Amino acid sequence: MGQQFGRRSWAEPWKIKMVEPLVTTTRGQRERALLEAGFNTFLLRSDDVYIDLLTDSGTSAMSDRQWAGMMLGDEAYAGSRNYYHLEAAVQQYYGYTHVLPTHQGRGAEHLISRVAIKPGQFVPGNMYFTTTRAHQELAGGTFVDVIIDEAHDPASSHPFKGDIDIAKLDALVAREGADRIAYISLAGTVNMAGGQPVSMANIKALRAWSDRHGIKLYLDATRLAENAFFIQEREPGYASHSVAQILREFCGYSDGAWMSAKKDSLVNIGGWLAVNDFALFEELRNLIVLYEGLHTYGGLAGRDMEALAIGIAESVQDDHMRSRIGQVRYLGELLEDWGIPIVQPVGGHAVFLDAKAFYPHLRQEEFPAQVLAAELYLDSGIRSMERGIASAGRDPKTGEHHVPKLELTRLTIPRRVYTQAHMDVVAESVKSVWDARAQARGLRMTYEPKYLRFFQARFERL
Repeated sequence: MGQQFGRRSWAEPWKIKMVEPLVTTTRGQRERALLEAGFNTFLLRSDDVYIDLLTDSGTSAMSDRQWAGMMLGDEAYAGSRNYYHLEAAVQQYYGYTHVLPTHQGRGAEHLISRVAIKPGQFVPGNMYFTTTRAHQELAGGTFVDVIIDEAHDPASSHPFKGDIDIAKLDALVAREGADRIAYISLAGTVNMAGGQPVSMANIKALRAWSDRHGIKLYLDATRLAENAFFIQEREPGYASHSVAQILREFCGYSDGAWMSAKKDSLVNIGGWLAVNDFALFEELRNLIVLYEGLHTYGGLAGRDMEALAIGIAESVQDDHMRSRIGQVRYLGELLEDWGIPIVQPVGGHAVFLDAKAFYPHLRQEEFPAQVLAAELYLDSGIRSMERGIASAGRDPKTGEHHVPKLELTRLTIPRRVYTQAHMDVVAESVKSVWDARAQARGLRMTYEPKYLRFFQARFERL
């Protein structure tokens, strides 16, 4: 019978040994909660959320080995053995020489921005990320988007929409001069583009370009293991390479990296900053004492560094990555089957809904992606997040809205947390909201924080 059927399904490479009960609410309860939160899903209480797809940052499930490692925390203020385990893991899997732990990714972003950017310099990158750009601007830099044009088209099926356009870099140098470029800021699986990867060919070309112009190349390595999976799958010559091998090669073309370990590395808190140049490391090591903690703990407990060291090794396992990306794709394929507009191809950590296509009757200044996140929560208690004009913020010089071409609502899948049945529930809720899209009304912002407004802004219905 099995031979006649001929089907071979894949399954998650882990089994569940602990559960956390989920609570469902009524629509009336959700309406009250959303009003209290000012239509901002970041301001909802987690107790009022059924399936939480707000972020994959710090929300993944740790393994039994990581939990065992938590019991081995050496909480010495200086020289914790867990720091040396973490340092060795970063050196082995990412290849950098000098490693500093930070409390999370934005701590590392702050440090590299303070040291590597002079006021008035430009920082070209493959599409902005919110906290990264904020730290670059606070250091006196100006971010310049040099990603390929296909990244701004949600329907484009380009396999590496995270690639940098070398011609755009050349134009920036011609316009401003190489000495006014602080460094290239390259992110693996570009979040704001829909989790889209960078090719190995592109970083090789960037390395050659950087060497010619004397400009450093730094990575946002937050989801670089996922990026390695896409290279393995899509780029000629890499199908026989492991995720770990590809990751190490990719990093080898850069001068350093910062990491929010709350994503790929399967921990609830933590990050790191790593460079190869000792003089730069010395500057960073001095600053970390001021802003994070001693250089052998960087704002983290010893137990957290131990869990992170173990998580780094688990994150590059091919079986893990196939399962992780497979679950995201499963959700994306369900939505594609119903003709629901999403960013193509499906990215590494999330499915991104095209809010402009959902609500063509809403102006972008009416925050359609925020509307879509609110409607999803009202329908089912699923929490997603806006990645559009609210996230883009304002130009610090003109005060005008940044108006991105992409207006997206992100369904972010935590690692090792939800089952395929949860993905079915999510897909059915999106379909329900899609069917009722003509009735949606826009939002007006009633409170706007100075920095990273999408975290705390409040809205009301028009």
